[in-house]
Amino acid sequence: MKHAVILSHPNRGSFNAAVADAYMQSVQALGHQAVLRDLYALDFDPRLAQEEMPFGAAFQPRPDVVAERAAIGDAGVFVLVYPLWLNAPPAMMKGYLERVFGFGFAYGKDGNGSAPLLTGRKLVSFSSSGAPFHWVQQTGAFEAVRTLFDRHLAAVCGMSVADHVHFGGIVPGIRPDAVARMLKDVARTAEKHFGKKE
Repeated sequence: MKHAVILSHPNRGSFNAAVADAYMQSVQALGHQAVLRDLYALDFDPRLAQEEMPFGAAFQPRPDVVAERAAIGDAGVFVLVYPLWLNAPPAMMKGYLERVFGFGFAYGKDGNGSAPLLTGRKLVSFSSSGAPFHWVQQTGAFEAVRTLFDRHLAAVCGMSVADHVHFGGIVPGIRPDAVARMLKDVARTAEKHFGKKE
């Protein structure tokens, strides 16, 4: 099975990048294929253009979107890795989902509504915050992210949500042993859902 790991963080040395790498290594060790889509390294443009608006007369995905869809279109698992900034995912991640997981790839037209096109695929998310996890929960941010970036996305696209793991307290100077424990949680998540070797 192919896993498309979509990383949204500007620092390749960040905790989020380490999570993406740990996940990829874990699923590859289980016999799966993994491809990394590092949005900042790709210099992905998150702005939805007028011609990319669904159902418009001039609808036409731009070449960068066509290329992304080709790179991840055969994935059975989509893995989102991102921090929470102002208690929400980065604009880069939202723009990627708007443009790449848009009309013609993740959903299509079905009469007066839309039809999911990614049925049978799975969604896994790893998010992080500088604030402790209990605070992210108390503010309602975690539930909001789960609703919009997990449940709604999955419902529109036809995917099933496998998991969403959040790491709180990710601050500069975090102890290496704490990071190592969290990365083991990433590996355990991969093994829990995809532990059967292919």
